[in-house]
Order: sequence, then C-alpha cells, then structure tokens
Amino acid sequence: MATNKFLTKLSQNLLDILDDDEYYDITIEVGNDPDVKIFRAHMVILNYRSPYLRRILSTNKKKNDGTLTHIKLPNILPEIFQIILRYIYGGRISLVIYNILDIVKILVAANELSLQELIPHIQSFLIENKENWIEQNFNLIYQTSFENNNFLDLQKFCTELISKHPEKIFNSSDFASTPEKALISLIQHDNHQMTEVQVWEHVLKWGFAQNPGLSSDPSYYSNDDFNALKNTLQQCIPFMKFFDLTPREFLKNVFPYRKILPNELYVELLKLFLDNDYRPSTKKIVDSKNQHPTKKIVDSKIIKNQYPYKKIKYFDNPNNKSEPQLAKSSKNIDSIIITIQHAELISKWIDRLENTDELKNSYKFKLILRGSRDGFTAERFHEICDDQSNTVTIIKVKDTNEILGGYNPIKWKSDNGYGITDDSFIFSFDKTRVESYILSRVKNENYAINYWHHYGPSFGGGDLIIYEGREGEVSFSNKTSYCYYEDSYEKQIRKTKEYFSVEEYEVFQIINNN
Repeated sequence: MATNKFLTKLSQNLLDILDDDEYYDITIEVGNDPDVKIFRAHMVILNYRSPYLRRILSTNKKKNDGTLTHIKLPNILPEIFQIILRYIYGGRISLVIYNILDIVKILVAANELSLQELIPHIQSFLIENKENWIEQNFNLIYQTSFENNNFLDLQKFCTELISKHPEKIFNSSDFASTPEKALISLIQHDNHQMTEVQVWEHVLKWGFAQNPGLSSDPSYYSNDDFNALKNTLQQCIPFMKFFDLTPREFLKNVFPYRKILPNELYVELLKLFLDNDYRPSTKKIVDSKNQHPTKKIVDSKIIKNQYPYKKIKYFDNPNNKSEPQLAKSSKNIDSIIITIQHAELISKWIDRLENTDELKNSYKFKLILRGSRDGFTAERFHEICDDQSNTVTIIKVKDTNEILGGYNPIKWKSDNGYGITDDSFIFSFDKTRVESYILSRVKNENYAINYWHHYGPSFGGGDLIIYEGREGEVSFSNKTSYCYYEDSYEKQIRKTKEYFSVEEYEVFQIINNN
C-alpha cells in the first residue's frame, strides 16, 4: 500500500544536501549590483525541477577540466531566490510567514523559473487569504497579473472586482497609479456605490497624479496646464455621465474644468443646466478628436420633466412588420466552422425573426478573414476588418465543441472606445447540434462593440472578448480570450467563465442579395 509518511524525511534530506558545502557542481549568481549573491546547487536537481533552468543548463555543459558551471539570474532578488531554491529542493513552502509583497515577488520568480505547480498555489493563496489587501493595492496586482498570461486566476479576480465592486478600486490606496484601461472600465460600470460626481472627482484625482506638477486648483491653470489635463483624460471623458449630474454639481465640479471638455459636449451641458425646458438634441455628443460617444441623448415625450435627474434609455422598435417575406438565403457558405444551417439561423436573428419563421432576406456570407489563412493577431484583424460593417464573427473554441460568435451591424474600429448599436448580438452553438444554441442580444447599446486595439472582434466590456494580450503575446491561440459576465448583453453565452484559446475564427460580411 502506497504511503506518503516518508516524504517529510526525504524533503529534509534534500534540504540538507542543499546546505552541505560538498558535492555541489554549479554556482548561481543572482541579482544585480550591488545586491548580488552566489548560491551553490546541484545540476541534476535543478535540471529535473525547473524547465527554465534545464534550458539554461543545456547550453552550459559541464567542462571536463573540473571548472564549475556558473549561470546568472539577474531578474530575481537574492532573498526571493533563496526561498524558491529551498522549495525546489524540499518541495515545501509556507507562504503565511512572508509578507504579501514578497509573496508577489515569489509568484513572479516562480513563473520565470517555470515552476508551474507553484503558480496556481500562490494565486489561490492570495485570492483566498489576502482579498482585502489586493483591493487596497489593486494596481500592483492588476499590472502583475496581466504582465504574463500564466496568472489567469488573478486576472479573473481583477476583472470581476472591476465589474462587481468598482468603488473598492476607486478607494484603494494606489488608485492614482491605476492603468488607464482599468480606469475606463471602472467609469463604465453603473453598479458602483458612488455618485457620478464622486466618480468625476476620482477621475480628476487620477489626472492630477499623472501630471505631478499640476495644481488641483484650476483657477491657477495656464492654457498649457488645461491642455496637459485634457490630453491625459481624453480617453476617460467620453465615458463620464455628466448629464446625470445636478446643476449644482455641474457648476461646482465640472464648470471649472470646462476647457478640457469637447466643445460640443460643453455647449450641450450649458444649455441643459441653464434652461430647465431645454431638451438635448438627438445627435450623439462626440469628442471630435477621438470620436467617442459620451452619451446617446434622445428627445422624447416619455422623458419630459425627468431629465437630467434620471438616466435615460431610448428604445427603437426592433421589428418592422411591414416588410414583405422574401426568398431564403443562399445554399452555400465558405466556412470550415459552420454549416448553411447555422448561417440561416443567424440570418433570422439579424432580422429578429423566430426560428420557425420564414427567412425574409437572402443574405450572402462573404468571407473576409480566416485566422488560419490571414493570421490570429489583433493587428491583422483590425487591418482587414476596420471600417467594415454588417459582419458576423464565428469562433471555434480549442479542445471543445463550442462555437462562439457575434453580429456587428456597425463599423469595426481600433480607437479604444465603444461602438453604439442596439442591433448587435452574441451567440454560441454546440458544433454537433445546430439546435443547441444560446442567443444574447445587446442590453446596453452604448457599450455594444469593443474597439480596444489589443482585442480582436469583441463585444461588450466582458461579454465576448477575443484578446491578443501584451508583453510578447502575439496570438488569440494563446489562452487569453474570455466571456466573463453579462455586462452589455442579456446573458452569458458560455457555461464557464474560464479563459479559452481560439482554434479557428472567421469574419463574414453580410450582404443582402435582394
């Protein structure tokens, strides 16, 4: 009968070998001047415990003249490597005895040395035992987790924290160093326990932190000062809900910074807060430089005497019953993922028909991109698909029978903003059964289409994200894409929130043949 009761003794014997001054055959120089330390170790143990060290040792063969092998690890601190080295020999590590900053450094070092079994263990320890600390030091964990795609558990924790408790990040001790992308995600969410004016105050605080020489009192600003703050906040301002402020809040908190607002937005705000009877125009208020919609404002009898004190939603009639019944779609499709049966069902969804209804329009699915043919990078996607409208994206999830996808009736862009439409939808199929599907239509039209330049075809804030990644990650085929939560669409299209890899994907332009 197998037993583990002798493993403790074995672990201790190996640690004794590490501490012994005899029999070592390699020296390891760790750190950078002036913090450098030399460690003695044994090649056979390092070779079998760390794939990273095995690769280094394979190019540093032991010499026959008796000279010791010597390698350098400049990216790891000596005190952290000592902890890691004892784990390599003894197979044990007690994280509770270290401070949290050291634990994060141990995680990064374990990743560099390819200690794959240690990486999920440390992530779980941090999430389960140090949640409050992570919330107070969100920026450090956020940046660390997204520097390498092996920290998926921490990435998921950060993304869900942004979604469910954005106010905790606003109030974290290191909020001022929050990455711009994360800040924009925070601004977008409606479920934080903060007023819009409080969100604006935090955005200003973040802007001041990016310009250390800038005063918090705008009465002392020069034109250069205003321009500096405007350039810093130009990606954030389009997502601020200024029209939900009271007149007093606008006068006290926004008006002093009027020079950093897009002119058209500022004029509409002035008209609204100076004239109780004024109703904003139906056009979008857009930043002229970046073309980001700040908010879609609609003149309607329904909202009379309510605006600007309540948030408004405008609904177009999704069904036009007057259109005649037309011929069915064409009977072929150039796809290696879906069949004509899938295409016909998607065509019905585009026309907002029931599955049992007869097709109204004859649509051609024109293939404009295929990953295996054209490449699996965000850059390649935007090169081919930007400015293309009426597209359907089809995604085959690696190692599963899942097919995911989405319909975008408007143009693709890569300006790090969002596209507005109330006609988009996302969906999933079981590859083996056409009738097994999930259809999810957009519920927040202001954030329907995601235009972040590191993303491929993506929908909502986290509903369907095809993510290339950063820091050397160059393909969707890495395990980087996800469907985390119902952010802008009605429901989740996957049964799991786990990250996935893209095995193949295709983008079709939908052309009406009638």
